[in-house]
Amino acid sequence: MAPRDDDGAAATSAAPELEPEREVAPVMEAAVVGVQNRTALQVPALTVAAVARRLGVAPATLRTWDRRYGLGPSEHAAGSHRRYTAEDVDRLVVMRGLTIDGVAPSEAARLARESDTYDGAVRPGLAASNPTRPGVLGVVGETGLAGGSVARPRTQAVTPTLVIDAALRGDEATCRALLTPAADVLVEAWWLDLVEPVRAGLAARTVLARAGEEADTIVVAAVLASLRDRSTPLARTHVAGRRVVLLLAAPEEPRPLSLHVLAAALAVRGVDARVVAGPVEPHRTVEIAAMTRPAAIVFVTDRADADLTVIGALAGAQPDVPQFVVLPDSAALDLPLGRSVHRARSFTGLLHEVLAVST
Repeated sequence: MAPRDDDGAAATSAAPELEPEREVAPVMEAAVVGVQNRTALQVPALTVAAVARRLGVAPATLRTWDRRYGLGPSEHAAGSHRRYTAEDVDRLVVMRGLTIDGVAPSEAARLARESDTYDGAVRPGLAASNPTRPGVLGVVGETGLAGGSVARPRTQAVTPTLVIDAALRGDEATCRALLTPAADVLVEAWWLDLVEPVRAGLAARTVLARAGEEADTIVVAAVLASLRDRSTPLARTHVAGRRVVLLLAAPEEPRPLSLHVLAAALAVRGVDARVVAGPVEPHRTVEIAAMTRPAAIVFVTDRADADLTVIGALAGAQPDVPQFVVLPDSAALDLPLGRSVHRARSFTGLLHEVLAVST
């Protein structure tokens, strides 16, 4: 169901069922272009109809936001209708994103009014979006962005919609900024509350991308960069002699991003976790396990017909090494459960089970 304003004006979906990637949110592009040098000639003011069409909401919704919350057009010329400036559009982008994510219109409007831009970069502050879990997304301080600009903290919460919009318009710098959590944010909370919803939202969209345009790739690159920033400084803090945890995908399957997230979540807790890259046939994996003597092994697959032979091979060669397997329900009947093979059903549960045997 589409989000509604207090007086019943409904916001339509952000884009049509089939949408060209460069036209998904052209008004979003106006929100992140440089503001220090733009003029009225460079960024023409827009009518209510133009903003509604580009933002993906009904004109009646914009009029409601103007009447109830003061988010209306600020430019007025004699003999013409009021028009929306680029700064007005910036605030509407924030309002739209927050209401789509379920924030009450009055609160979304307050955050939109308090948002600002600086040196041409829109940079939302990473404020907690879930009041029952303070610090889930953290709060960002001054952060260097592309071109040397610095973004000041904002009170706007980072939502999946904001990240999705940035990824769809190919804005790598903003995606990286939005997906960089504060140092005190739990890796698993960041993954479950922000990154996973972002990737699910992108997967649900149908776009007509040009050559080289891949929104999910931008998100994945930003996530991996954030994980490197978080875990690389910890590489020299691991206790000598402590055994590693091996993380691997099923043979012939791409490595899921969740393996890298799990490795980072373990690293911040002092566990040396390694993602096994390259071929993972049973004989090769058994050799790796023999050389590294792991404290635990994690096996992840998304396929119902996954090749699970490596699990049985490892259980036979290393019967005392616990294996934690994440797989769909449809593949669970083929899982060779035993004394050392266990099924994990959630990311958080998997993390705690691995910590129990490796710390």
